[in-house]
Amino acid sequence: MRGTLGAFIQSCLLLLVRADAWRLKDSADCELNGKQTDLNSFLWTIKRDPPSYFYGTIHVPYTRVWDFIPENSKLAFQESNIVYFELDLTDPYTISALTSCQLLPQGENLQDVLPRDIYRRLKRHLEYVKLMMPSWMTPDQRGKGLYADYLFNAIAGNWERKRPVWVMLMVNSLTEADIKTRGVPVLDLYLAQEAERMRKRTGAVEKVEEQCHPLNGLNFSQVIFALNQTLLQQESLRAGSLQVPYTTEDLIRHYNCGDLNSIIFNHDTSQVPNFNNVTLPPSEQVTAQEIDSYFRQELIYKRNERMGKRVKALLEEHPEKSFFFAFGAGHFLGNNTVIDVLRRQGYEVEHTPAGQPINRRSSLRPESEDHYDESPLLEPFLHELPHKEEDQGRTLEEDLLPHMLLPPDSLELLEKAERKMLKKKRRNRQKKQRHRHFNDLWVRIEERRKEQKVRHKTRDEDKRRERSIGGMNSDKKDREDNMVPQA
Repeated sequence: MRGTLGAFIQSCLLLLVRADAWRLKDSADCELNGKQTDLNSFLWTIKRDPPSYFYGTIHVPYTRVWDFIPENSKLAFQESNIVYFELDLTDPYTISALTSCQLLPQGENLQDVLPRDIYRRLKRHLEYVKLMMPSWMTPDQRGKGLYADYLFNAIAGNWERKRPVWVMLMVNSLTEADIKTRGVPVLDLYLAQEAERMRKRTGAVEKVEEQCHPLNGLNFSQVIFALNQTLLQQESLRAGSLQVPYTTEDLIRHYNCGDLNSIIFNHDTSQVPNFNNVTLPPSEQVTAQEIDSYFRQELIYKRNERMGKRVKALLEEHPEKSFFFAFGAGHFLGNNTVIDVLRRQGYEVEHTPAGQPINRRSSLRPESEDHYDESPLLEPFLHELPHKEEDQGRTLEEDLLPHMLLPPDSLELLEKAERKMLKKKRRNRQKKQRHRHFNDLWVRIEERRKEQKVRHKTRDEDKRRERSIGGMNSDKKDREDNMVPQA
């Protein structure tokens, strides 16, 4: 999704229904192909002049899927004038607003609102995660300076001030598989960073509150049910008595195989696990179905409608611009998608398979059709450059924090983000001051030398004048002394 809890959790697929797992099993056995024409395609073309595009992202490290993204999808991104996401993942305000939305009212703590047994189990599980996290980290993460204590605080810091529903999502993100992926930007964040680096205009079709508030809309009994189910599963996993039906690895495989089955991607898009399990008692199954239905309406269907209308407004406001809309893949799959909304508004939207040339916008076409195939020079992606000079100034935190909008809810992390922004502004000001033309600087030096010469010359003349006047006075005195008085 990259929106809703886009960066809050890499994968909340841990509680997918077993029935869903069996329906997806066959397609997970695909062979990963290297030929362009056989690669996945989550690209749709909005037919207009210039063309615009929908692209379905996935919330996993971009390095795990990049090689399986077709060249025509990458080219569509490079050629587009404006890139829009669900949320602006590079804006510190996004982090701050998401953090505020998660917190309990002032003066309340989680211990005050949770049943005592659930609070104790939650605390015990988080202590276990903190203890295990150093052993979950990879050598590559340590080599980048990413440490277990810092990572735990970034994800679980200030957990006792969170609303229970956000704690439930946080617990789902604190798994060994999830921790091993930290420190590399997820796909949508990487595209946002690249759009910024390529100096493309960027924007967001949703406000933080529109994604955050639906989660806070669950009633208390539903939230307690969801948190209890999440803890039960994590406790079973720790005891080795439960196998997870679908993991982040399965999600990546489906994406790289180009599986357009909506089930698995809808869960990645909403970032909310499915609690509807056939092993539950009938009364609890009703609660699970209510939660699943609520989130499907609030986090998928209603958002699709809102996003589709805003896409239409942007296309009409800028008819001469080419857009690239990068949203979670689940927004384009299944029923009542963003594509359906746009088609109802009269736009023609078609799926663009891998290997199919994209329509070049008319402003790039030379007058002669003979030269139509000549491609304009496009900005390469950063990780494809032979030398990554531009990457040298970027710290690990710049990749880590937005990627984990996860929640940098400790005040310390928010302050770090603000300090980084101020430091960046200061650096830019200093650069502007340093970038003086050599000739201008030379002129200033020459002017200073001339001024010094004039001052020295004036000083020398004053001294000579003083000496001359002094000599004249001395001669006059001698003459007066030698004069003989008259009788």
